[in-house]
Amino acid sequence: MTSAGAAIASPSPFPLLPVEPRPILIVKTGNTLDALRGQQGDFDDWIARGLGADAGAIEVCDPRKGTLLPEPETLRAVVITGSHEMVSHRAPWSERTAEWLARCVQAEVPVLGICYGHQLLAHAMGGTVDFHPGGLEIGTVALHLASAAQHDPLFAGLPEQFPVQVIHRQSALQLPPGAVPLAANAHEPHQAFRIGRCAWGVQFHPEFDAAAMRGYVQAQAPNLDDPDAVAAQVRPTPEAASLLGRFAQLAAGGTGRETTSAASLTGYGASVFQPFQE
Repeated sequence: MTSAGAAIASPSPFPLLPVEPRPILIVKTGNTLDALRGQQGDFDDWIARGLGADAGAIEVCDPRKGTLLPEPETLRAVVITGSHEMVSHRAPWSERTAEWLARCVQAEVPVLGICYGHQLLAHAMGGTVDFHPGGLEIGTVALHLASAAQHDPLFAGLPEQFPVQVIHRQSALQLPPGAVPLAANAHEPHQAFRIGRCAWGVQFHPEFDAAAMRGYVQAQAPNLDDPDAVAAQVRPTPEAASLLGRFAQLAAGGTGRETTSAASLTGYGASVFQPFQE
């Protein structure tokens, strides 16, 4: 029975095909150490595991190979991996990815940039990336959340201080206009930030477990004053690791505008979307 005045729809002669869910895209900008890759898989494998079994469809794209990045509107979310490359070298594939990232932010597709991805996001949106004046930061270090993190859709509810895994020589020396600093430590003032409604960069590695961190400390031992002391400080980082699952949950809710309405407290509008300059 239909309500008064309602038209009765004629059955379609064509069967309705199921709509494929939009995937979370992992943009693979680098590979881990050969020894670790043989034991644990690569960066994209670690991230996929961290996103969790309920993350839905996950796809991987490697722009270093010339693979075209999909239109932002076709994606549920984007995660950009770490890399042994340097953003300041401005490789052509990296610059193309930066341009694409700026489009993702403007389209309010949820974005999470990790290490290289964090720096590339900062660069894409008008920040400055180069070698950190303090040199290499490596190991398990203490992270301190900024007050803005208390109301951030991704970081809210985490303790004010928790350990994270880090290895980087470059940093986002200057954040993009309108970016919100979310975390820092003694070495790195920009350990995490948000730009717009739903794009985050984290300088640390939520996808690293303690074994991966020890592998990097061992590989960098010739460059460290006391590698044994750095290795002795390595420990699990469950709060940092939880960010991947948190991000997947945000992405599962829909578009950036729908999932992160709490971020409207920042008051940001279109003015934050300032693509990088050559």
